[in-house]
Amino acid sequence: MQNPLAETPALTPPFVPHALTPEQVAEYLQTNPQGLSQQEAKRRLQEYGYNEIEQIKPISVFQLLLHQFQSPLIYILLAAGLVTLLLGEYIDSGVIAAVLILNATIGFIQEFRAERSVRALMQLTAPHALVIREGKECDIASRELVPGDVVVVESGVRVPADIRLFHATALQVDESLLTGESAPVYKQVASVPPETPVADRANMLYSGAMVVSGRGRGYVVATGKHTELGKIAGSMREQRVDETPLQRRMRQFANIVGIVIGISCVIIFGLGLALGNTAVDMFKVVVGVAVAAIPEGLPIVLTITLALRVSAMAKRNALVRRLHAVETLGSTTVIGTDKTGTLTENRMTVQEYWTAGEWYRLYELEAHEVPREDEHPFVLALLTSVLTNEAHVRRIGADEYEIHGDPTEAALLIAALKAGFHHEEWRAQHPVVGEIPFEPDLQYSASLRKRGDEHWMFVKGAPERVMRMATRWLTPDGELPLDSKAQAEILHYAQAMAERGLRVLGLAYRRCDQRIDIQASVPEPSELVFIGLVGMIDPPRRGVLEAIRECHQAGIRVLMITGDHAATARAIAAQLHIAPPDAEVITGAEMERMSDDVLRERVRTVNVFARVSPEHKLRVVRALQADGETVAVTGDGVNDAPALRAADVGVAMGKSGTDVAREAADIVLADDNFVSIRNAVEEGRVAFKNVRNATFFLISTGAGSVLMFLCAVLLGLPMPMLPAQLLWLNLVTNGLQDVAMAFEPGDKSIMHQKPRPRDEGIISQLLWERTALVGLLIAIAGLWLFHYEYATTGSLTQAQTVALTTVVLFQNFHVGNARSEFRSAFLLSPLRNPFLLIAAITATAIHALALYLPFTQFLLRVEPIELEAWLRSVLVALSVIIVVELHKWIRHPHLARVGL
Repeated sequence: MQNPLAETPALTPPFVPHALTPEQVAEYLQTNPQGLSQQEAKRRLQEYGYNEIEQIKPISVFQLLLHQFQSPLIYILLAAGLVTLLLGEYIDSGVIAAVLILNATIGFIQEFRAERSVRALMQLTAPHALVIREGKECDIASRELVPGDVVVVESGVRVPADIRLFHATALQVDESLLTGESAPVYKQVASVPPETPVADRANMLYSGAMVVSGRGRGYVVATGKHTELGKIAGSMREQRVDETPLQRRMRQFANIVGIVIGISCVIIFGLGLALGNTAVDMFKVVVGVAVAAIPEGLPIVLTITLALRVSAMAKRNALVRRLHAVETLGSTTVIGTDKTGTLTENRMTVQEYWTAGEWYRLYELEAHEVPREDEHPFVLALLTSVLTNEAHVRRIGADEYEIHGDPTEAALLIAALKAGFHHEEWRAQHPVVGEIPFEPDLQYSASLRKRGDEHWMFVKGAPERVMRMATRWLTPDGELPLDSKAQAEILHYAQAMAERGLRVLGLAYRRCDQRIDIQASVPEPSELVFIGLVGMIDPPRRGVLEAIRECHQAGIRVLMITGDHAATARAIAAQLHIAPPDAEVITGAEMERMSDDVLRERVRTVNVFARVSPEHKLRVVRALQADGETVAVTGDGVNDAPALRAADVGVAMGKSGTDVAREAADIVLADDNFVSIRNAVEEGRVAFKNVRNATFFLISTGAGSVLMFLCAVLLGLPMPMLPAQLLWLNLVTNGLQDVAMAFEPGDKSIMHQKPRPRDEGIISQLLWERTALVGLLIAIAGLWLFHYEYATTGSLTQAQTVALTTVVLFQNFHVGNARSEFRSAFLLSPLRNPFLLIAAITATAIHALALYLPFTQFLLRVEPIELEAWLRSVLVALSVIIVVELHKWIRHPHLARVGL
């Protein structure tokens, strides 16, 4: 038989330890319960390598810095800087260099902080392991474990490798990080079918899981990258990181800008030569056109806008690790969320007791409303929950508890505390005589207690199993025989609770006629009185329902993708309005039988996926993306990491989440609250709105300058502005307003809009129309005033100064139009964004001052202009408000009035 852990092709037959008996596994691995010899362990360590997951190589500072220059817009700026440098325009090239340095610095600082996160996958590896070698227990570094080693695990130990159990005593393991199931799972040694999914392999322990209680021994069957945890790590590395929607839109936009600039330059150069201009003169004109058309300030605006939203999101408990993820979340059309720890509290909570025909819902009861009679059915139910219980809890806050032991049993103790009964007092009043611990095969636990001078037996377990040991039950009329009709009624209520996603336990007791001698063992309970049922659940987080409702209003689908059971997933999904109570649920086993095309079709309508593995989550994400969706995935466990990495944006939980999930994610929620996702989506939408509006502002004013040059060439006029003046426009006067637009607050209605189509550009079709309109207006008006001043004064410098001043004023008035794509500028208070108001006033003041200072007169080749020229420029520039207002009203009259 081949060794499954060597570097070999697919095995025939494959090694499936969960489907083999412990003896077969031992034979396969050539080991035994006494363990390997030290010599054999050393040999295997050389053969298989250390039991550790290869660390992901951290990105270097140089790579991070280089990343800041990998943008089409930056490429255009670099080209412009090179051209101006070759032409000897050192001032122009220096200004462009300053823009590039500033942009790179902002992005580098933000991403460098994010990349300082801990190497997460290594932190989940247990540092030490207790093994048996040559028949003796010894403690070794977990990285030295090899296949065939016998490992001993007990309460509080993190599982160091993948292990096939051959012995288990009351062993419970928390596998929520791997499977998403909130309740600890009981382990046993019997074989299970080969096709059993990871979450249901009760005879296996997986690396990274935590032992909650009990003890166990087993054979190591996989180490390092061959463990389930290692496979997840490998899967994470294989995920290619696609462009974010904003990066894709910026690339497309930069391509369009580059093509338009290139064509414009060729046309202008050719026309100029045809009209008798020299090649040198036309080359200078072409450089001026390129400088005018390139939105030099856009990279800074983009970076500052995203950085501002990062800051705003941090205040709302969403920490951004990658800048572009801000806008991606705003573009999201589907959120695929884990259930445990994301939608729910990851804390089992008792919801209700049913006893003697009455319901006792703890969230509706005040402590003073709880009965106090010792033998009241509800008090007996609470007492039984406490006495058949090995957990310990301590209140540390208003609704916070320190838990030791099984979370399910701890939930029962907390329920008693909330009802006004302290478990330690009850335990002291009822000394232990003997106990039967819970075992999966038994399906119950029992505790024989001394109550006064009597012995009482208390039993807790699966309702069907407890009923088989009972002969009577508590009813409103007292104790009655437990006949078939009574059993059917109890099972009916148990089923109804289970359908609501509750984990249901049956409770019973017996007052023994005489003291029981337990020298041998506690006898199996019999002739019990069935008290009732208790239902518990991992409840939804507060505020999640409202957050999901707002996501739906924003046109975002919310899917639940969990490793938990289908019934529980469906019940929680119904409570949170993710899906109706009778909604279809696709399980991992069903997904295994689906082709990618079938899955792609099903994910369009199904909102709940249960009992899924990491591979299944990846398939769901890929199916959604293949269907054109922009997918955000949330989660907190190791099992979420591959999907977090593959999604358009991964959102991890910062508080209860694992370092693995945080490492894979783009955004981390500091408060682990799904509500923060809704806030982050809003901030992402605000970010895109501001980037879009700032881009429109820059492009429309730049288009005016380009068209002005084109018309000047066609009319045989001199250059209306010089390259240095165009840079002054783009970086100083224009630059103040576009940066201030990054501070524009979000509109209240932004979360009532549908997500943007995936193929929609950074500039919408409507804004391209408006760009052409504004560009023509600026070109015609600016050139007319240039020609008028040139003809009147005969001074080219004076005429160019008037043209420059007119465009500056156009910018200052037009920036108010650009604040909203649809809404009238007159409905937007200038005080909503005081930075923009100050920027517009400052830009005008700086420009006016530049006309009179000798240094700037020399630098820009400008001179003072007359008051009449100022008045003409102001009146002409005001026309842009009228033109854009008319365009908004004609294209979207209802939106122009109410606004979006």
